[in-house]
Amino acid sequence: MKAFEYYAPETLEEAIELLVRHGEGAYPLAGGTDLVTKTRFGGLSPKVVVNLKRIPGLAEITPDTNGGLRIGALVTLNQVALSPLIRQKYPMLSATAGKMASPLIRNLATIGGNLCNAAPSADTAQPLIALDADAVIVGPEGEHRVKLEQFFTGPGETVLKRGDLLKEVVLPPPDPSARSTYLKHTYRQAMDIAIVGVAVLVRFDPNNAVCQDARIVLGAVAPTPLRAREAEAVVVGAPLTEDRIVEAARKARQESRPIDDTYSSAWYRRQMVEVLTRRALQEVAGSREAQA
Repeated sequence: MKAFEYYAPETLEEAIELLVRHGEGAYPLAGGTDLVTKTRFGGLSPKVVVNLKRIPGLAEITPDTNGGLRIGALVTLNQVALSPLIRQKYPMLSATAGKMASPLIRNLATIGGNLCNAAPSADTAQPLIALDADAVIVGPEGEHRVKLEQFFTGPGETVLKRGDLLKEVVLPPPDPSARSTYLKHTYRQAMDIAIVGVAVLVRFDPNNAVCQDARIVLGAVAPTPLRAREAEAVVVGAPLTEDRIVEAARKARQESRPIDDTYSSAWYRRQMVEVLTRRALQEVAGSREAQA
C-alpha cells in the first residue's frame, strides 16, 4: 500500500472542498470495506483519503416530516438491520441488510458505501429502488435529489461528479397496503455475493384483491439495477393470480440482460430471474391473503 494524505473534515463543506482540490486521486472514506480492499488487493492507489466519519448527521436514522425516513450515508448495514424504525416501516430493507456479508462486515460497511460502490450485485439497491427511495447528493453546486433508480450509470459508476457526496437516502412514507420482499440466489448460505437478486413491492386495493401498483427490481443481471417494467405491467390492475405471477416471472426473465462471468453464466442467471420473481410474487400474494 502506497502512502497517501489523510484528512478528517468535520463538515460536509470541508469534505467537498478537499475532494475538489485534490481531484481524481482523492477518495472519500465511509466504512472502508471496499476502499481498503481495493487499495490493498485491487490496484487502487489513492493519493488522498477523506474520512467522513467526523461529520455530524451522516450516521443517523431520522424520521422525515412527511412520515418517511432519512438514512444517513454512513449508517452501517447493521444499524439498518437492527433499527426499530426500519424494521417497523420497511421490513424488506432491514431483512436484506441483516443477511448481507458477515456480522463483522455489517458493523463496518455503510449503506452509502454499498450504493456508491455501484456493484451490479449490491443488495441494498434493489429494495431501496422498489421502495421508491431518493438519493440526496451534496457537492460544489449545492444539494439536490435524484431518484435512486437514476443514481446508477454503469458497473461501479454513478451520477456523482467530482466533489459530490451521497449525503443520505430518503424513503417515502410506507403504504399500509404494500407487501414486499427481497430474494437472492447465492452459492453459499452466507457471506456470498448475489448471483441474482429480485426485490418486489406490490400495493393492493382496500379489499386486498387487486394489484394497484407493482415494482419489480432485478440485481446482478444488467449493468445497473433493472426495473422489470413489462413484468410489472402484467400484474397491475388485476388480481395477483398464479397465472399472472407465472407470466410476470417469464417477462422478467426476458427483460434481464445478464453476462457470463466467473460466478455464473448468463443463461443460468436468466433462469434464476424467473424462479426468484415467481417466488417473490407468490410470497407477497400469500402475505396479502394473510392480511385479508
